[in-house]
Amino acid sequence: MKLRPLSDKVVVEVLEEEDKSPGGLYLPDSAKKKPQLGKIIAIGAGKVLDDGKRTPLSVKVGDKVLFSKYGGNEVQLDGMDYTILDEDQIYAIIN
Repeated sequence: MKLRPLSDKVVVEVLEEEDKSPGGLYLPDSAKKKPQLGKIIAIGAGKVLDDGKRTPLSVKVGDKVLFSKYGGNEVQLDGMDYTILDEDQIYAIIN
């Protein structure tokens, strides 16, 4: 991975939504929802507290997560779409 996030940032590989509706119809790009599902690719070292200590992140590399629909910054690297998020923009880890 060429991206190394800082502090409490994480890099998420965006997992695309299905191209078909539950009824089997193919959806055009304009009808698809903005993705909110992703896989953690890299994590920062943790947030620095006022006393100088770092708090470890709640997520780890490989976790599948649900994140804020309009949060973070989208980047493209080597043809892949990634989103860089603050840890607090992640809502849940999917088991």
